[in-house]
Amino acid sequence: MNELKNRIEQLKKEKNAVILAHYYVHDEVQEIADYIGDSFYLSKVATQVDADTIVFCGVSFMGESAKILNPEKTVLMPDETADCPMAHMAEIERIEELRREYEDLAVVCYINSTAELKCHSDVCVTSSNAMKIVKKLPNQHIFFIPDENLGRYVASKVPEKHFIFNDGYCHVHASVTPEQVKAAKETHPNAEFLVHPECKTAVLELADYIGSTSGIIDYATASDKKEFIVGTEMGVLYELKTKNPDKTFFTAGAPQCCPNMKKISLEKIIHVMETGENEVHVSDEVREWANAPLERMLEMAK
Repeated sequence: MNELKNRIEQLKKEKNAVILAHYYVHDEVQEIADYIGDSFYLSKVATQVDADTIVFCGVSFMGESAKILNPEKTVLMPDETADCPMAHMAEIERIEELRREYEDLAVVCYINSTAELKCHSDVCVTSSNAMKIVKKLPNQHIFFIPDENLGRYVASKVPEKHFIFNDGYCHVHASVTPEQVKAAKETHPNAEFLVHPECKTAVLELADYIGSTSGIIDYATASDKKEFIVGTEMGVLYELKTKNPDKTFFTAGAPQCCPNMKKISLEKIIHVMETGENEVHVSDEVREWANAPLERMLEMAK
């Protein structure tokens, strides 16, 4: 393991590279990363780092977003097959149909989406800034894509707007059930339940705190409580335990594992840095169209 870590450090210097890792990747990958965060934090960091190469330890839409925001940088994905099924779960035809139906429609696109979907959207959002951005929009009608559960959560907080929901979901978060959470609470009666808004409404109703991955980490770190049940991908436990060695964390009982995020390994990071394989390419046209909602997100989230 140390040999792999040393080789990565050496390659970072040689290539003037920076490693960004999402909270859901393996512990050892988070350990060697220069920046660890959720999708919003990493999309901001990608525009601020002084490096020629970004090695993005996450899924394909994240690498695409980094490339769109940084066309002059080389963006490498350790595993080009690491994809997010939810990122594809919306249809261009449906967007166009609703634009014809509603004059003032805003297509609000969760950053967990393909570059193609971003091209057809008005603004991107993340789970940590969606509410703030939707409130700021002048539009009355909101088509929220691709995640229905996050859309419904945001709608519950912004009742003055009319939401149209899309039939998309994250299979990891959607797999958490109210029954599992109730059982976990019975087993750990002193634990608070912290949950991501990609979970279903019936699960969110049982929560002590609802927030993005980074929000969950911040809440647990600031809390006086010592035990927590966590309703998001289990990779977040690495950062939770690192920041809170005196606290105990449990999953809600579902598998809570994203197989795509777990494809990233130290060996694959070394391979792409040595070979330059799996470079992310985005056409000028796609970059121009997809960049607008991303830039608008960064601006409106300030």
